[in-house]
Amino acid sequence: MKNIFLVILGFLFVANIGFAQEKVIRLSAPVEQGDNYEVFGDEFPQGMEVTGLERLIAKSADYKGQQVTTGGTIKKVCQKKGCFFMLGAQNGDVRIKFKDYSFFVPTNSTGKEAKLVGTFQVNELSEQKAKHYAKDAGEDTPKVEGPQKEYSVIATSVKIIDAER
Repeated sequence: MKNIFLVILGFLFVANIGFAQEKVIRLSAPVEQGDNYEVFGDEFPQGMEVTGLERLIAKSADYKGQQVTTGGTIKKVCQKKGCFFMLGAQNGDVRIKFKDYSFFVPTNSTGKEAKLVGTFQVNELSEQKAKHYAKDAGEDTPKVEGPQKEYSVIATSVKIIDAER
């Protein structure tokens, strides 16, 4: 009888591990929701001209300090609280942060499409800061050496589109 109990207990333990889901952190409620999207921060403006990430990076001196509307596929999200995410372009990555730390995105947003409005910035990060950001994005051993040039947008509104929803 004791052996049967241990076998059942072992099976339940293994089954529980197999069905465990990732922990999703959502520290901000969306300001708008649709069938396949959520908007965080301010309401998302309509009719603004969209500038591609590749162009922002290639012409960074022209766009630095300017309000832009851009978007792309989310590569990584801060796994601690969703306080930033990364969009990837062929000529570099762009870090998306949120104005005045006033809103966050769900930590399970990786792979979804994002459209956003905010101020484009070009900064130089210390090696220590770059490693800190990489660790927050979920990298186990960040491969960062020396200061890093960083492209970022301080967003006021982010629309996350989930095509599978």
